[in-house]
Amino acid sequence: MPRALVVILSILFVTGCAVFASQNLDQMYGVEKVSNRDVDLSQKDADFYNEKVRPILDHRCVSCHACYDAPCQLKLTGKEGIERGGSKDLVYDGTRLLAAEPTRLYIDAHSPEEWRKKGFYPALNERGQSPAANLNGSLIYQAISLRKQQGNFNQPVLSDDYDFSLARNQQCSTIEEYGDFKLNYPKWGMPYGLPALSADEFDILSQWLAKGGKMPKQAPLSDKMQKLVALWEKRFNSSNLKGQLISRYIYEHIYLYSLYLGKGNDQPFRLVRSKTPPGQPIERIATRRPYDPPGVDHVYYRLWQDPEVIVQKNHIPFQLDEAVYKRWNSYFYATDYKVTKDPGYDREVATNPFKAFQEIPADARYRFLLDHAQDTIMSFIKGPVCRGQVAVNVINENFWVYFVNPDLTYNKETSDFLENQVQHLDMPAVSSSNALPLSSWVRFSEQQKSYLSAKAKLIEKEVNAGAPINLNLIWDGYGYNKNAALTIFRHFDNATVVKGLVGQKPKTAWLIDYPLLERIHYLLVAGFDVYGNVGHQLDTRLYMDFLRMEGEMNFLLLLPKDQREKVRQYWYRDANQRIKNYIFSDYIKVSAQSKIHYKTTHYQSELYDQLREHLSKVLDHSRDLETSRLTGKEIATLKHLQTLKGEGLRYLPNTALVLVTKNGAPKEVISLIHNKAHSNISSLFDEAAARLPNEDSVTVVKGVLGDYPNAFMEVDEGKLKAFTEEVANMATAKDYSNLMAHFGVRRTDPRFWSVSDAVDKYNREARPRESGILDYNRLENR
Repeated sequence: MPRALVVILSILFVTGCAVFASQNLDQMYGVEKVSNRDVDLSQKDADFYNEKVRPILDHRCVSCHACYDAPCQLKLTGKEGIERGGSKDLVYDGTRLLAAEPTRLYIDAHSPEEWRKKGFYPALNERGQSPAANLNGSLIYQAISLRKQQGNFNQPVLSDDYDFSLARNQQCSTIEEYGDFKLNYPKWGMPYGLPALSADEFDILSQWLAKGGKMPKQAPLSDKMQKLVALWEKRFNSSNLKGQLISRYIYEHIYLYSLYLGKGNDQPFRLVRSKTPPGQPIERIATRRPYDPPGVDHVYYRLWQDPEVIVQKNHIPFQLDEAVYKRWNSYFYATDYKVTKDPGYDREVATNPFKAFQEIPADARYRFLLDHAQDTIMSFIKGPVCRGQVAVNVINENFWVYFVNPDLTYNKETSDFLENQVQHLDMPAVSSSNALPLSSWVRFSEQQKSYLSAKAKLIEKEVNAGAPINLNLIWDGYGYNKNAALTIFRHFDNATVVKGLVGQKPKTAWLIDYPLLERIHYLLVAGFDVYGNVGHQLDTRLYMDFLRMEGEMNFLLLLPKDQREKVRQYWYRDANQRIKNYIFSDYIKVSAQSKIHYKTTHYQSELYDQLREHLSKVLDHSRDLETSRLTGKEIATLKHLQTLKGEGLRYLPNTALVLVTKNGAPKEVISLIHNKAHSNISSLFDEAAARLPNEDSVTVVKGVLGDYPNAFMEVDEGKLKAFTEEVANMATAKDYSNLMAHFGVRRTDPRFWSVSDAVDKYNREARPRESGILDYNRLENR
């Protein structure tokens, strides 16, 4: 369609043409039917979409419309999501009394017709196909036009008639309701609360929508890629019972991963359960959880080609190559053992991996998880559980993670111990997605006490038998695996996990053994149902409280015996300890003395130093400022921020991305992480009561850390000292406002998209496999 016609049609809307608002769409353009969009797509149209339209959708729309928390469930990450449209139902609902029906894209329905039956409404015109109908009948066009009509922002901080809260009341308007929506929310066009699309971007999307919003199907795989898929599907679908159980174990742990078949191949795949064998079209088995009964006699594990653009907040990249296959074989087949039975999918068994996979040696399972420990932990960070405060206020602001050495711990006696304790290791999913939290909590607390009491006795026995508590207890990554040390940052309503010991020495740390690592996965990933009821979600949070404390107390065993309780009390200042003391009493009273030699009385700090030295060969330093493009003087200036503590830091956002420039050109991106101190992490809701702003700190790292930036800043290299001084001297909210006035790129700033694009470019160059589109649903407005 000629560009002039697009502009004319746009002007008609922008100037308030009353036709759309006053006439019935059915009378004007015909009845809404999905089949109306069944039109041919020429190569020219396909190229226009791929080369012009898709980049705009990715870099201006997907930042807010991706994954489970896409507003109105409108996912713009791919063709299927755009054609599915939106829904008035919430995915994240912490108040529902009964579990909701899942609405997972590609899983719970497979065509626009099926989604319409589930209550989804179209975002593209599904009436008669004409330029006028395609624009007037398209929610996407109406939304970007409403934003265009509003024009540029005339104030740095938007008024209160914008709502940017994570749990805001969503206004999910159908095309028929959009006239009323415009009257009620005249400022809520798209991009919401961000600078409007440029004239060129608006025209490109308008041309595409006027022609029907045509999108090409996914391109077929190359012959080379098809052969790789066939090879891996053959490996995942063994004909013997042992191989089938191993594949089930692998699937239940990596089903969220984006799998890349070798180096240099950029097409991601997902491992899925299918009713059909390799060589036939995939018929995906749709269940709430990866271990729910499949409803078929035989499950096939298939590699499904993921058509969506990569979004960093749920992207867990994992490379399947021959080295990985060799390691997996060494874990699961090197030991001579037999699998005598299929464990089945009964809930009592399938929800408990220590029951379901009992015949696979615990040593093999643990080594498999350690091999990619960051991904194992990241699954609970980037999986569907980690959204909102109730999900993440169970962990501290930042902490380091270490792992128990598998070479020392997983002998026959340990395996027998796990087998004897299997009934005490049930998890909340055993109650399905509808649970009563009080009765469940009583049950799980009793089981946790029994397990920890037995574990304490095992530790005493092992130490008495000549297995000392010393640094050899800590896995060193075999001298090459950088997963041996991890850092977790919590950013109020989301979190990040990275390799290495990043930032300052944290208040707490975890030491994770196999049973703990496995339970974290089956609690927060495999067993968590984002569509579950409030009881299920509370049970999950409360159980994770136990697991956090267990990891912390494992770490405390490395300290001198007389220091353990003292440190734990400091970590849990002002907390109601009565119930937790009951659960953890036997474990904290382990009498075995640490054999780590301490030279000072600053035990925890010295322990961190010794662990750093112990793991020095495998520590990842890619986040260190020393690896950046900044000069030594600039690095020293920024590192001064990490010496700050105190109330003035309370005004910083949780995460801020700082674009450092040189003569106006991007030079480097750094991340400022605000670590909020707490007297304890034990309250389910009232976190504010435990805040200790005087103990807040800042961590500064190279590159993009975190998937949900709260603020953008731009600082010329010559003003880095002024920038750090202004941060250091903050004392009031007004001071932070001044900081943003001098260096901030607020959501209202005309430079916003150019800075966003520069950060995105740098992020992809720095971490081409790990990076993806950042999420802007948590951008601040202050």
